[in-house]
Amino acid sequence: MAEMKQLAKETAIYGVSSIVGKFLNWLLVPMYTYVLQNSGQYGIVTNLYAWTALVIVVITYGMETGFFRFASEYKDNKTLSDRVYSTTLCCLAVTSTLFALLLIVFRHDVAELLSCGASANIVAMLGVTVALDAFDSIPFAYLRYKKKPVKFAAYKLISIAINILGNIFFLVICPKISNSGAAWLVDWCFRPDYDVEYIFITNLISSFVCTLLLLPTILEPKLDFDRMLLRRMLKYSLPILLLGIVGIMNQTVDKILFPIVYPDKSDAMLQLGIYGACFKVAMIMMMFTNAFRYAYEPFVFQKHGTSKCKESYSDAMKYFIIAALMIFLGMVFYLDILKFLLREDYRIGMNIVPLILISYMFQGIVYNLALWYKLVDKTYWGAIISSIGFIIMFVMQLLLIPKFSYWACVWSSVACYFVMMMVSYFVGQKYYPVDYQLKRIAMYVVLAALLWAAAMFITIDNFFVRMAYRTILLAIFCVVVIMKDLPLSKLPIIQKLTKRIKGGSIN
Repeated sequence: MAEMKQLAKETAIYGVSSIVGKFLNWLLVPMYTYVLQNSGQYGIVTNLYAWTALVIVVITYGMETGFFRFASEYKDNKTLSDRVYSTTLCCLAVTSTLFALLLIVFRHDVAELLSCGASANIVAMLGVTVALDAFDSIPFAYLRYKKKPVKFAAYKLISIAINILGNIFFLVICPKISNSGAAWLVDWCFRPDYDVEYIFITNLISSFVCTLLLLPTILEPKLDFDRMLLRRMLKYSLPILLLGIVGIMNQTVDKILFPIVYPDKSDAMLQLGIYGACFKVAMIMMMFTNAFRYAYEPFVFQKHGTSKCKESYSDAMKYFIIAALMIFLGMVFYLDILKFLLREDYRIGMNIVPLILISYMFQGIVYNLALWYKLVDKTYWGAIISSIGFIIMFVMQLLLIPKFSYWACVWSSVACYFVMMMVSYFVGQKYYPVDYQLKRIAMYVVLAALLWAAAMFITIDNFFVRMAYRTILLAIFCVVVIMKDLPLSKLPIIQKLTKRIKGGSIN
């Protein structure tokens, strides 16, 4: 239980930057849907950020996980662990710089190839932004390795705050000033014919500031590049690159493929904009998964080899699923409120949100199960499993998008991660068996499904009564969790209060 408390604590701190930070960015989506001219413009943003997610995986080529693997191997020798960091940092600095230069030089050709309406300037800005983010991933990994989650969270939040304020300034404040007759106040930085461009300008500014904040961390260890160590790291990390490419394609191929295979080209970006906005509504589940991942990866490597490591991994899986089910119920029960986050012409796609949440939950479970091939150095299995999922997703989308539009994307995502989850579990039990608490997990899944059915299939016309009824259903799930797995007496604050009462401090 002590390990779970520590993991929960670090997950909560990383959540400040991951959950809270992405939640703040998530709030930009409603603003985009209200200030951009139509859903087609948000379709451009959706398409470009899908490409960005793919590219950043390619140009980090698994070195983040490789850093954790080799730094943990030398955790008792500061000189060697710092050498791992310095070698990784130098390698990423070179490749990220080359990538940025190539995209700047060939920005017009890349913009034409993308065929989504993006300008060459946007492509150049994205190139620099992605290069900075790829390089920054290693200093951020170093902060995680050194267990400095507060500093990690602070830097992330500052970068996010700059991005949010920049979006508000360029997309809301500047247009109002320009239209009010005082355009001279913002002429130096604002062009009325720009709109989507400002989303990428602010992203570039925030990434640059983040790199400046990380300079002390970047320069902390002495420069100590080790070519032989790099070869070992690349041998370990390159299979993770394939895993990462396939993994991120599982998340982004729908947004990349959609405008290519959707039959009505004039309507494709409009439909993609609706899908992208509704997809973002469900991203609270992904925010939680990311926060858990930041804490879980170092936790897995550091616990490996201890007497109760597998028990800890089993507990972590159970509590992850419990939390994910709470988030799922909390969102599907209140979709009648969440729909107002989007402009009315986007709300037609809100029915896909529950399935997206299920897909994200499966994805989080797959990540939890992935510990086995990382611990036994069989990372190629991760690539195999992800490839199976990608083939399922790609084929379903290729065949079904022309007929079912973005619904094909949603169902293919659910099928992809469900198959990956099952394959990863059964293969993992062969190579690195963990006694997961399947009966308890199944009990929570069935309970959540029954509560969801009770909420969806009982029609209550009065909005406030309907919300109250669903709140009671959510409370039932929470009470069962407290009774079975989170007894209040085990909470630190309750334990402290009990000790004070027993000690006579409170009468």
